[in-house]
Amino acid sequence: MSFPLRTLHAVALALLLCGCAAQRPLDFRPLFPAEGAPAGFVVRHWADVKEPPAAETRWEVKDGVLLGGEPRGSWLLSEREYGDFVIEFEFKLGVRGNSGLALRAPLAGDPAFDALEIQMADLRYNPEAKPSELTGGIYRAVAPRLQLYRPTEWNTLRVELRGPSLRAWLNGEPIQEVDLDRATAEVLRHDGTPAVPLAQRPRRGHLGFQELSRGGERVQIRAARIAELDG
Repeated sequence: MSFPLRTLHAVALALLLCGCAAQRPLDFRPLFPAEGAPAGFVVRHWADVKEPPAAETRWEVKDGVLLGGEPRGSWLLSEREYGDFVIEFEFKLGVRGNSGLALRAPLAGDPAFDALEIQMADLRYNPEAKPSELTGGIYRAVAPRLQLYRPTEWNTLRVELRGPSLRAWLNGEPIQEVDLDRATAEVLRHDGTPAVPLAQRPRRGHLGFQELSRGGERVQIRAARIAELDG
């Protein structure tokens, strides 16, 4: 069977355009472009983000680095909501550092159990922590494939969310590839009561960073940027 030359040219052009679209670079924008208090973000209590922190808490950007709030015990949440996106940043923790990345969080409840939290924690914060409670884990739900956290050094985290698909890379290596629709296992809250399984958690919401470190060493975040996806 033969096809007219014009048809073949049209098919070739369509394939070329599809390939170009697939390779189109992501439109990243910085999350913290200015010094001082982070614009477009609010500070909330670490255990229930509908509440203010227990004490007056200051997050700040200094010399291009976001410093976790003092005193410990807060989330810094975006005022803006996101659905499908890619987020990248570098982070550094102290010896007893404990932080996290909130994804698709509502402005109520605990992002670790009412949304998604990618954990960022030094083992020395909790030597009895389970793998899903260490860096790269979806908190208490899915352990990372590998534990690649570099203590007290700068680490790079990249997370991609597309509908039910969550993928994550730590220091350039893949550590998570999860179909949230299939993630129906029970997850227990800190008080032992069941949380909503990952499959039923929101597909759109706020993103944020947690400060729960001990020992006075604040989490440090730099080069944070986000690109929203068309779907």
